[in-house]
Amino acid sequence: MSNGWPLVPMEDIFEIARGGSPRPIDSFLTDDPDGVNWVMISDATESGKYINSTKKRIREEGVKRSRVVQPGDFLLTNSMSFGRPYIMNTSGCIHDGWLVLSPRHENVSPDFFYYLLGSDFVYAEFVRRAAGATVKNLNIDLVKGVQVPLPPMEEQRRIAEVLDRAEALRTKRRAVLAQLDTLTQAIFLSLFGDPHRNQNDWPRRPMSELFAVPPIFGSMVPPVGERRGWLALRVGNIQDWTLDLHNRKYVDLPAEAAERHSVKEGDLLLARAIASEEHLGKCIVADPGEERWAFDSHLMRLRFDRKQAEPEFIRHLFMTPGGRRLFLGASRKSTVQFNINTKEISALRIPVPPFTLQQEFARRIALVERLKATYCASLAKLDILFAVLQHRAFRGEL
Repeated sequence: MSNGWPLVPMEDIFEIARGGSPRPIDSFLTDDPDGVNWVMISDATESGKYINSTKKRIREEGVKRSRVVQPGDFLLTNSMSFGRPYIMNTSGCIHDGWLVLSPRHENVSPDFFYYLLGSDFVYAEFVRRAAGATVKNLNIDLVKGVQVPLPPMEEQRRIAEVLDRAEALRTKRRAVLAQLDTLTQAIFLSLFGDPHRNQNDWPRRPMSELFAVPPIFGSMVPPVGERRGWLALRVGNIQDWTLDLHNRKYVDLPAEAAERHSVKEGDLLLARAIASEEHLGKCIVADPGEERWAFDSHLMRLRFDRKQAEPEFIRHLFMTPGGRRLFLGASRKSTVQFNINTKEISALRIPVPPFTLQQEFARRIALVERLKATYCASLAKLDILFAVLQHRAFRGEL
């Protein structure tokens, strides 16, 4: 190891234990403010680095059936897919979906180990040690055998300060992007009002009157990973209502299916069958450029008459709370998933403002999107820089 840092098993640094759940948990939950904090995954995801508070509490009788955690403890979920640690900034109890890592001695900088436990270096070790397991989840034996560098305390603090500064820049970029997302919603509501209340009394029209061609489901031809044929867009390529092409798959469309299942500039691609209601109806406006795009059977293509409807207006309408309420009112739930079909989307009545106002909205949104693209590119560079700093830091080269 560079700089002579020893590699130390995690069990020598932390006492590692699994949480416990009093069952049935509903019998132990309480509204009493003197109850014991009950740490859930949602408490972590909303808190960032630290878990400062919890939404729920349990009665004292449930504590002996659970695991108590204290400020300064690290929490990891059992799920390998979660992939990041949290630092307890309060006390409470954890269920059996958590592992707790409690420092055994004072030579542990919380900030240093926050970055180390969340690094690709440690995650790769988790994955390697879990190789061959039927269910690739974290467990006590897997975690405690992972060897990590243990620099002197002063060096831990120095490294954490460098990574803190880099992370602060990334946090600022993400905050700006979040504000820009809020801005687009504000622009929509200022121009058009709430789609459900329709306080501007725009005429409500069935969406069928706005289509250039009838809506259609995508191809059922299974996609492959090889870069040949048509880029196959799937539900997973729509993240946070934007296009994500990190995971690309391709499909060989038969010549007779090319027109039916291809994508043109301005087409709206919408998730029409999915297990989660939250993601039903999420959509993007396509801009394939010179690339050939197709779409799979879990997506629906909406192609609008561009003299009546701007695709970006429709996308943002569906993003508003009122628009979601209208959309979900036209959908349904089967035994395994949420759905909306071509007949239901065609019959959906939405407020339709003047086309010139829709065009003005699209123009403003384009300006915001260009600004977002600039900040996204900046964030991507900062992500690369942060990854390089982490890699060098834990090799003793920072």
